[in-house]
Amino acid sequence: MQARLDGKVALVTGSTQGIGGAIAEEAVRSGAAAILVTGRDPKRGADTVAKLIGLGARAAFVAAELSDAETPGRLVGECVRQFGRIDLLVNAAANTDRASVLDATLDDWSRLFDINARAPLFLMQAAITAMRAAGRGGAIVNILSMNAHGGTADLAVYSATKAALAILTRNAAQTHRHDRIRVNGINVGWVPTPAEHVMQAKTLGKGADWAEKAAAAMPFGRLLQPEEVANLAVFLLSDAAGPMTGALVDQEQWVVGARE
Repeated sequence: MQARLDGKVALVTGSTQGIGGAIAEEAVRSGAAAILVTGRDPKRGADTVAKLIGLGARAAFVAAELSDAETPGRLVGECVRQFGRIDLLVNAAANTDRASVLDATLDDWSRLFDINARAPLFLMQAAITAMRAAGRGGAIVNILSMNAHGGTADLAVYSATKAALAILTRNAAQTHRHDRIRVNGINVGWVPTPAEHVMQAKTLGKGADWAEKAAAAMPFGRLLQPEEVANLAVFLLSDAAGPMTGALVDQEQWVVGARE
């Protein structure tokens, strides 16, 4: 069975670039009828909408700041208003600011949890409510991180947010399986997204060639690409995944717990 999303309506957060953008595009290539694009940059939003429309789907952009507690309900409401329903939700947006156990502040904790855990929870709440009302089931994919297994020193708070989202993913999957709403997550490895380039090259001062250096140290000699995450996300959203729910898939080049 092919991973198809024929006729489906999807809301994808963080879909103006990077992993979210790749998922939105692959969803349309896989038959999705409409995508609600969300992000903070109207120019990137307009460009993404134009690309998706060019691929044959309906699309609309809603500027969204996920740190605003009202945003999740507003986004789902806009999806239903503009396209009549919501069949699929992808929580791809995230804040990757660094904060270790020793240097984390209360602001770091609040900012990261508000965007990376609170917003996805209430997006799921609003989407599941709409899906249950429609009675057609649905599918949700949460973009997590390999850091949810523990994380590097400077990603302590970020890692905690992804671990929290992992639990919420499994809890929602268990709670809503009889509603035929499937909820799965992807623990993504290192991906050279535009946001990661800014973080590595500028914020952390590793220079413009950081990705090449990082790739050279990887088992497959390269980093994971957004399109590869998109392929897995579309599979999990599609009927090709069958009744699979509550899965947290490690998409990475090393195996957790293994020792050489």
